[in-house]
Amino acid sequence: MRTKMLIHESPTTQISVETQSLDEAPNGFSPKDSNSGMNQMVTQYALDMEEISLSGNGRDNPLDRPLNRTISIPSTHLTPYRVVIIIRLIVLVFFFQYRITHPVDRAYPLWLISIICEIWFALSWILDQFPKWFPITRETYLDALAMRYDREGESSQLAPIDVFVSTVDPLKEPPLATANTVLSILAVDYPVDKVSCYVSDDGSAMLTFETLMQTAEFARKWVPFCKKYDIEPRAPEHYFSKKIDYLKDKLQPSFVKQRRIMKRAYDDFKVSINALVAKAQKIPDEGWVMQDGTPWPGNNPRDHPGMIQMFLGKNGGPDINGNELPRLFYISREKRPGFQHHKKAGAMNALVRVSAVLSNGAFLLNVDCDHYFNNSKALREAMCFLMDPNFRNRTCYVQFPQRFDGIDLHDRYANRNTVFFDINLKGQDGLQGPVYVGTGCCFNRQALYGYHPVLKEEERKTDSILKWCRGLFPTNKRETVKDKYLDEKRAHGAGADTELPLFHKEDAAEELQGFEEDEPLLVLQGGLGEKFGLSPAFIETTSRKEGGIPDSSDPASLLKEAVHVISCGYEAKTEWGKEIGWIYGSVTEDILTGFKMHARGWISVYCMPSRPAFKGSAPINLSDRLNQVLRWALGSVEILLSRHCPIWYGYGGRLRLLQRVAYINTALYPLTSLPLIAYCVLPAVCLLTGKFIVPELSDWAIMWFILLFASIFATGMLELRWSGVHIDDWWRNEQFWVIGGTSAHLFAVFQGLLKVLGGIDTNFTVTSKASDKDGEFSELHAFKWTTLLIPPTTLLLLNVVGMVAGVSHALSTGDMSWGPLLGRLFFAVWVIVHLYPFLKGLLGRQDRTPTILIVWSLLLATIFSLLWVDIDPFIAPPPPTLAMQCGVDC
Repeated sequence: MRTKMLIHESPTTQISVETQSLDEAPNGFSPKDSNSGMNQMVTQYALDMEEISLSGNGRDNPLDRPLNRTISIPSTHLTPYRVVIIIRLIVLVFFFQYRITHPVDRAYPLWLISIICEIWFALSWILDQFPKWFPITRETYLDALAMRYDREGESSQLAPIDVFVSTVDPLKEPPLATANTVLSILAVDYPVDKVSCYVSDDGSAMLTFETLMQTAEFARKWVPFCKKYDIEPRAPEHYFSKKIDYLKDKLQPSFVKQRRIMKRAYDDFKVSINALVAKAQKIPDEGWVMQDGTPWPGNNPRDHPGMIQMFLGKNGGPDINGNELPRLFYISREKRPGFQHHKKAGAMNALVRVSAVLSNGAFLLNVDCDHYFNNSKALREAMCFLMDPNFRNRTCYVQFPQRFDGIDLHDRYANRNTVFFDINLKGQDGLQGPVYVGTGCCFNRQALYGYHPVLKEEERKTDSILKWCRGLFPTNKRETVKDKYLDEKRAHGAGADTELPLFHKEDAAEELQGFEEDEPLLVLQGGLGEKFGLSPAFIETTSRKEGGIPDSSDPASLLKEAVHVISCGYEAKTEWGKEIGWIYGSVTEDILTGFKMHARGWISVYCMPSRPAFKGSAPINLSDRLNQVLRWALGSVEILLSRHCPIWYGYGGRLRLLQRVAYINTALYPLTSLPLIAYCVLPAVCLLTGKFIVPELSDWAIMWFILLFASIFATGMLELRWSGVHIDDWWRNEQFWVIGGTSAHLFAVFQGLLKVLGGIDTNFTVTSKASDKDGEFSELHAFKWTTLLIPPTTLLLLNVVGMVAGVSHALSTGDMSWGPLLGRLFFAVWVIVHLYPFLKGLLGRQDRTPTILIVWSLLLATIFSLLWVDIDPFIAPPPPTLAMQCGVDC
């Protein structure tokens, strides 16, 4: 069998490169029906049946059974939580009343700085706390979904889904991880003719292309094995590495034998992938060459044609049992010098267009290349919302929480982000929905196209007191395609160099076989060409809410049009990246994209199945983790300084008040690094100068201080109670909030200002996902120097020196100095305790800490202590005595 890879050489020239596929794998075992396992009942389902409407004959109507339900947090958990929040607000008012009316004259600058910092912390807490006022949980009913849309013996009515996998650099994002992600997608529990997988290679690496070739061949054996024996998870690396009793609940006698065969096959697959990686370490001088001797078109990642390769599907060959497999596409969009490609957001928009032309799934799911399907029914979980009549026309996406493998037991650097995923997003789900977090998200394609949702009457209210201004500025201006625009296109000619893709009306009949002849021209003349770009094939699909392409479409013509829509100039003078698709303007395009959808009135849903839908890898090394946090914070700063800032964008729209507060907090949180740095320096300054930010405390003042700390503790504990988050995860999150705030967030603020105000762009750095080759969690203890380590290290040294100076002074002046010292020491210890994981990261393994480092640290601390006691700067020098004039009687 031979397959073709279509390459877009220029706006007018297209060539086809044939590549020989691998040999067919030998026949093995027979697959099991893909719909097996759908008959289990969900917990508490019988209770829900009492609330279901009855049919006319008095019996339950199966089609009326709900696909999901919303579960409110018990009032016994939520009411005390809200009461404590209100109490904390009241305590804050009295606390600031005392602090502002009792300045410290001896340390007025320190007092003023502390007041400013504390006010900012209070505002930051309010922005973070109140979007969590209405937390909810949700439950899905997969058996009801199957009964309504996927009944056995009938053709499935489930909606088609396109799954996007994005990758850039295969040397930093291991190809084996990408292969496992793709294999888990191809083996998903969903009708095979309804699933299409698109892998975006934005680095045009031949290593990624060859990896997908090998993956497609292994999938012919792996997919039927998973479906026959109901394997979980369906990523082979993670399935074979799990230390579990794989014989449990496996009744087929052939399972043990087939598992051994599959394990050997996967080991061979890993060897072939690792051989490709080893080969790719050294690039030949003449560049990479394909199997047929043709130079690899993507040798220059910044200047190459668009490439499309279909590996699996209707024309890509069946599995070893002759059954159809989901379609698998390799996509590398065109790159040319002088064009703005918009990094990941631009790659995702290219996938939206090319998938619309080739398969046009009604829904889109995007995952990172290292986030595999841990739950084979994840797509069905999403469909319980997106295919529910009450949700479908107003839900823009279903967001799944991120879960991670390979994190150390104590989660030193809060890589799991449990507080964010299990508390913050749960709270937002009770508002307008969770923010989009970049991966593990299933989209309604219509929402990505910039369309507005179908809202209920009570949902049509705006959040702005200025909504009456809409009438003053009507926006019903009709967009048309000007005649001179087409005239200019004809005038350019075939070889003209233009930033717009060349397209002529006379090409429509040839390239769009199967579509109505007049429809493309009508939609272009209606103004959709200026919005979506000059592709009649793509524009025709935008009106298909149920997805799919015409049965009479010619695959060859569609492939040519698919290459056209991924050309680098296609988006020029369109609304892509502005109002359509992934929004440009920030490295955190996910937050910006979700914000635009919510501003139009769409809602989102947070789905947390009992078995996590997806799992990925996280950078557990301190330096890599800080660089990841830096990228997130930099994106928030870019949003804050852009026209899409939630503080002023979208008034008059349908963004709810608390949802806007949540987005404001998302944009503002990096700025907290400035008062946090100042507040972490204050304890050291107070210890070194003998001054303090608080005057002598009265009984009332002590009471307000105690109430404040008690309310802070109570808020956290009650939050853990209704969310189920463990206290260890909460404490690690608090520690890394200080670590990240004093390092990555601080750098993000300055880099964002340089980028927006000075035009100095920051290169996007892919976070490395290295495997543990030297033992379990070896990367955790690796030390990689970066400038992000400087501020926290400085704060640690300052506070340690301050503590040594303070204790030395107390020892030299007597017990009467210990009272004021305890308050200063408390804040210094607070800083050091929060930075303790950072300190462990600097030292590496405890049994590998350099002895010379310990010796020098102790020596310097001892010398400084002795000098401080001897100098004793706290005692004012005696006034100079005047010499007495002596007379004769001296």
